[in-house]
Amino acid sequence: MGFDIRVPIGMMFSVFGLLVAGYGAATQGDPMYTRHSLGLNVNFWWGIVMLVFGMAMLLLARRGAAAARSADKTPTPGSGRN
Repeated sequence: MGFDIRVPIGMMFSVFGLLVAGYGAATQGDPMYTRHSLGLNVNFWWGIVMLVFGMAMLLLARRGAAAARSADKTPTPGSGRN
């Protein structure tokens, strides 16, 4: 099987999600959030969203690779393998 674009996308979003969520967790309780974002810690929640998306991409890439391996092992009808 060739290159699967879901792997680098999943890794990138996972790393960025960890960084942004970590920054949001470190700045929890900062008065900036009450003034600018209605009291929501936007960095933390968007970091979690990016992390979940990255993990989903990595999971889909892994499932796609497993499906391709199992498709390679099963003989096709009329291929001459008995």
